Amino acid sequence: MNKDNELTFKKSRSQILLMYALLGAIALLMLFPLLWLISTSLKSPTENIFQSPPQLLPSQPTLNNFSSVWNSLPFGQYLYNSTLVSVLTVGLNLLFCALAAYPLARLSFVGRDWIFIAIVSTIMIPFQIVMIPLYILTVQLGLTNSYLGMIFPSLASAFGIFLLRQAFMSVPKEIEEAARMDGSSELGLWWHIMLPAVRPALVTLAIFVFIGAWSDFLWPLIVIQDENLYTLPLGVAKLAGTFSLDWRLVAAGSVIAIAPVLLLFLFLQRYIVPTETGSGVKG
Repeated sequence: MNKDNELTFKKSRSQILLMYALLGAIALLMLFPLLWLISTSLKSPTENIFQSPPQLLPSQPTLNNFSSVWNSLPFGQYLYNSTLVSVLTVGLNLLFCALAAYPLARLSFVGRDWIFIAIVSTIMIPFQIVMIPLYILTVQLGLTNSYLGMIFPSLASAFGIFLLRQAFMSVPKEIEEAARMDGSSELGLWWHIMLPAVRPALVTLAIFVFIGAWSDFLWPLIVIQDENLYTLPLGVAKLAGTFSLDWRLVAAGSVIAIAPVLLLFLFLQRYIVPTETGSGVKG
C-alpha cells in the first residue's frame, strides 16, 4: 500500500468512525426517554426520582412496582383487550386496504384516478373533525361499549390504501399475465400472487396500524364506559389517578404497555426489508 492509498484509507476510516459516533449519539438521545422510563419503573420508594443531577441507574432496583401495578388493577384484562383490539384492527385493515388498493392499481375503469385522489385527500382531514359524526354513527349502530366500536374507525385507512396501491403497482405485469394464462381468477390472482409479492408493504402497514391501535387513547375513551373493556392506555390513565401520580408505578404500567410493541417491532423488522418480487410467487 503506497502512501497516498494509506492516507485515503485513514481518512475514509476516520469519516466512518465519525459517522458511527454521530449516529450513536443521536440513537442515545432518542432512546433516553425510554431508558429513563425503565429506570424510574425500577426505582424503590426510598429513591428520589427528581434528584438533580438525575441518576439513570437505580441504586436499589426492584420489581415491586410491576407487581403492585399488576395486582392493584386488572392489567391482565387490559392487556387482553388491547391485544384483541389491535390484532383485529390490523387484520381487518390489511384486508380492506388490500381489497381497495388492488383495483386502483391493476384494473382500468372510469374514474379510477379521481377515486384514488379523493381517498388520498382524506389524509389531510384531522381525526378531531370527523370524531363527532363518527361517534354519532357508532351510537346509531349500537357499537358503543364493544370491541367492534373501538375497531370501527380503523377498518380502513387512506394511508394504507395509498401504500398498498404503490406496492401493487411495482409488481411486474409479466407475473400477472402468467397467472391469467394459467387460468387464475381475479380473486385468486389477488390472494395467491399479489399479496405475497407485496409482503414487505403489508408488514410495514401492519406495524403502523398495530402501534396506532395499541396506543390509541382518545377513541376508546369516548366509546367505552365499561372498565372491563378498558385498553392499556386507559388503564395507565386510571393507574395515574389511583396512586395519586406515583410516577414509579405509572412508569411501571407504561413499561408493561409498550413492551409488546417493542417486541413486535423487533420480531417483524426483518420482514420490512424489500425482497425480490418474484420470491412471493408460488409455483
